[in-house]
Amino acid sequence: MQPSEEHKRLEDERERAILWKLWGPYLSERQWGTVREDYSKEGDSWEYFTHDQARSRAYHWGEDGIAGISDVNQELCFALAFWNGKDPILKERLFGLTNSEGNHGEDVKEYYFYLDNTPTHSYMKYLYKYAQEAYPYLDLLEENKRRTRYEMEYELIDTGIFDEDRYFDIFVEYAKAACDDILISITIHNRGAERATLHLLPTIWFRNTWSWWQESPYPSLEALESDAGISVIAANSINLGHYFLYGEGSVPLLFTENETNNERLFGTPNLAPYVKDGINRAIVDGEQEAVNAHQGTKAALDYRMDVEAGGYQTIRLRLSAQQKGGDLCFGKGFDELMRQRREEADAFYSSVIPASLSGDAALVMRQALAGMLWSKQYYLFDAAKWLTERHASPFSYQSMPSRNKEWIHLVNNHIISMPDKWEYPWYASWDLAFHTISLSLVDLDFAKQQIDLMLREDYQHPSGQIPAYEWNFSDVNPPVHAWAILFLNRIEQGLRGKPDLDFLKRSFAKLSLNFTWWVNRKDRLGKNIFDGGFLGLDNIGVFDRSKPLPMGGYLEQADGTAWMSFFCQNMLELSIFLTAYDSSYESMALKFAEHFLWIANAINKVGEEGMWDEEDGFYYDILRLPNGESTRLKVRSIVGLLPLCATTIIEPKQRECIPKTLEALRERAKRMPELLQSIHMTGKGHYGEGERGILALINTDRLRRILSRMLDENEFLSPYGIRALSKYHLDHPYCFNIGGQDYRVTYLPAESDTGMFGGNSNWRGPIWMPINLLIIKALLEYYLYYGDSLKLEFPTGSGHFLNLFDISREIAFRLASIFLRNEKGIRPVYGGTQKFQDDPHWRDYILFYEYFHGDNGAGLGASHQTGWTGVVAKFIQLFGSLDAQRFLKFGKDVMLHRKE
Repeated sequence: MQPSEEHKRLEDERERAILWKLWGPYLSERQWGTVREDYSKEGDSWEYFTHDQARSRAYHWGEDGIAGISDVNQELCFALAFWNGKDPILKERLFGLTNSEGNHGEDVKEYYFYLDNTPTHSYMKYLYKYAQEAYPYLDLLEENKRRTRYEMEYELIDTGIFDEDRYFDIFVEYAKAACDDILISITIHNRGAERATLHLLPTIWFRNTWSWWQESPYPSLEALESDAGISVIAANSINLGHYFLYGEGSVPLLFTENETNNERLFGTPNLAPYVKDGINRAIVDGEQEAVNAHQGTKAALDYRMDVEAGGYQTIRLRLSAQQKGGDLCFGKGFDELMRQRREEADAFYSSVIPASLSGDAALVMRQALAGMLWSKQYYLFDAAKWLTERHASPFSYQSMPSRNKEWIHLVNNHIISMPDKWEYPWYASWDLAFHTISLSLVDLDFAKQQIDLMLREDYQHPSGQIPAYEWNFSDVNPPVHAWAILFLNRIEQGLRGKPDLDFLKRSFAKLSLNFTWWVNRKDRLGKNIFDGGFLGLDNIGVFDRSKPLPMGGYLEQADGTAWMSFFCQNMLELSIFLTAYDSSYESMALKFAEHFLWIANAINKVGEEGMWDEEDGFYYDILRLPNGESTRLKVRSIVGLLPLCATTIIEPKQRECIPKTLEALRERAKRMPELLQSIHMTGKGHYGEGERGILALINTDRLRRILSRMLDENEFLSPYGIRALSKYHLDHPYCFNIGGQDYRVTYLPAESDTGMFGGNSNWRGPIWMPINLLIIKALLEYYLYYGDSLKLEFPTGSGHFLNLFDISREIAFRLASIFLRNEKGIRPVYGGTQKFQDDPHWRDYILFYEYFHGDNGAGLGASHQTGWTGVVAKFIQLFGSLDAQRFLKFGKDVMLHRKE
C-alpha cells in the first residue's frame, strides 16, 4: 500500500525535514481558573482568576480561545470571537461553571465538536454552535446553584436557547499549504427561520511575555495597505519572525494591547491606553476609543454578516509567513487546496479505520481520534519562577505556604496531550499513558514523545516520582507508563520492523527510579503491601484516600498492591526484551520477577493478613487501626477487580532470552514453595496454548470466582461495559461505623452525591474507559494462555458460555455501543436529550465524556474528555480487524503480522 500524503508529512516531521507541526490546535480552551494563574494566598484558583476577569486580564502562562491555533511556543495565537448583537460580552472564550458553582462541580456550558484532524494538522475541522439570543450566563449560574447533588445538571440546551433552531452552526476548517502557510475557512449556517446578524471576529494576538520575562522582546501587530478586497494584519516578533493574516474583503481592523485593564478590575491606572478587552468594549459597548485602527498586540477583523434563514456565508482567511497579493491568497488555488487536504485526510484515515466497519462506527472512531488530536495544548509552567512570584520559594527566608513547593525543579514547556482543554487544561500523567494507546493509531512518534516528557529530568522528580497534575504534582497516579511503553514498542516493530532501543533504554532507566520510589514511599512497613492514596479513583472508597483517615491508622490497598504487581510484570517484560539486545539487563529481569513473587505472596495470604476474602471470592482493602485491630472494607469495586489486571504472558521466545533468571527462579521455588501457592502456576508441565507461560496474581479458581461477579449483570456487567462499583451495593450499601459515625458506599450509576474531589468525579458506579481497557487487556492475556479450554458464562447465570477472547470482544462492543446508534437510531451517550438524538444537525456529532451512566450509558462529567475516553477508538479498531485464531497464533505481537 502506498503511503498517503499525510504519512509522508509525518515522515518529513520525523526527520525534521519540514516542521509540519509548527502550527497546531495548541491553544487552551480555559486558561482562567488554573493553578498556573493562581497567585492567591489561599490557593483558590477558581476564585482568584474568574471567567468574568478573563476578557480584561492578561494571562501569565498561556492563552485560550475558541477553535484556536498557535505556534509550538505559543507566541502568536489565532482564534474566533463572535457577537450576536444581544450577548452582554463578546463570545471570545468558552463559558462554564466553577467547582463551587455547579451542583456536580465544574462543567463547560457550551456545544462544540472536534470533527476532524490529521496528526500534522494539515487539515482540521471544528464546529461551534452559537445561539442567536443572549447567552444565559446568570440563568445557568443560579439554577445550577439551586439544584442539589441528587439532581441532574442544568445544561445550556435546557435553557431553551436552541429552541426553534435559533442558532448559528459555525464550521471552522484549517488546511496547510506549507508548515507556515495556513488556509482558514469559516462557514456560518443560520439554522433559524429568520434572518440573523452576526459579528464574526477572527482574532490574532501575541501571548503576553513582555510583562513577565524582562528579556522578552516586544512584538507588534500592524495594519498594512493592501489590494482592494483584502484586509491584512502583519505580525512581527524577533523569535517568530514575520507573519501576515489576510482576510477576504475590506473590513474594519480593530487593534488593542494584550494588557490587563487595571481600571476595570482593580481600580488602578492602566499601563497602556489600550487594553485586552478593548475590542469587546468597541463592539458591544460602542466605545470606539477603546481600539485603534493601526497597531497593537491584539487585533481582529470585524465581519458584520446578515445570514438569511436557512442560508450560509463563508469567510476565508490565510495566516502565512509569506507576503502575498489577493489573487495568491484567495484565488482558485485556495478552494482547490482545501479540497485536496480534505481528500488527503480521508486517504489517511482509510489506512487507520478498518474497511469492515459500518459507516457509523467509522464516524465514531474518526471523531474520537480527531478529539485526541484537537486536545493537544501548549503547556508552560516554571515552578521555581511561579513559587518565587508567590513569595513561596523554598529558598526564601520568609517563604509562604504553597502547593507544589517540593517540585521547584519542574520546568514544563511543551505540546502535551490534555484530558480536556476546558475542564482539565493541564496534563495528568496516568491519563496521558492511556492517551498514547489511541494516539499510536495515528502518530506513534507523538505518543512516544508524551511518555518521554513525563520521564524527563525537568518533569520527573529527583526522587523518581512522576508528576501527577498541577493541582498537586505529589498526588500518586497508578504506574501505567511501563505498560504503555510495551504497547508502543510492539506498534513500532509492526510499523517500522525494528524497536527504538534508545527510547526503551532511557525509559527503562527512568521507570526503574520510579519503581524504587514506589517501594520506598508506598510500602509502609516493607511487607510488599502498598497504599498510594486515591490512586486516581477519587471517591471509590469508604474514605477520602488522599487524606489522613478520620480515625487514624492506614489502609493497605488492593489496587495499590495490584498496580505494583502490574508494574513488576511490565518491567520484567521490558527487561526480557532488552536482554535480547544487551545481556546485562537479565539481572533486572530477575529483580522484577522476584519482586512480583513477594507482592503476590503478600496480597494472597490466607486469613486476616491477606486481601483475598475466601467467603466472597473478592479482593478488599484492609483498614489497619492504631490499636492494632484490622478489618477488610468489603466494598465490591474496581479496587478488587484490579488484581485481575495484573497478568502477563511469557512467550517461549522470551524464556529463551533469560535462562539464568529461570534457573534462579526454579531454585527459589524449591526453597520457598509457598511463593507459588497462590499465584497462577506456570513452568514445565504447566504451559498453556502455544507453550506460553503466565505470571498472574490470580490462579484459575480465583479467576473464575472474580469473573463470575464481574460478568454478572446484577453486579459489574452493564449493557455498556464494566461498572466501577457493583450494583449489589444499590440495595446493600456498605456501611462502616467507627467513633459513632457511619461511612457509607452506595451504588451511584450517575453523578456523585458527595463533594469529595469537587463532586464531578465519580467512580461509584459509572463506567470508565481506562479501567475497561485494562480488563479487556487482561482477558486477552488469559485467553493466550487458556485458549478455548476455559469458557465462562456470559452473562453470569445465562447458561451461555464463551471463551475469554469472545468475552473481551463482547465487553468492547458494549463500550462502543455507548456512542453508536442502536436499532432505534438512539445513541446512548446522549441519554434523553432529544435534540442530540433526532436533529440532523446534532445527532452525528459525538461528545466523548469523562465517564458514563452505569445503567443507560449516558455521558457524564467532562463532556470533552476525549483523552482516555478516546481509547474507544482502539476498541473499535481492534475488534473490527482481529479474529480469535489469528490472535492466538501471533499473541501480543499480532501487530507485527498485520494483514494488508
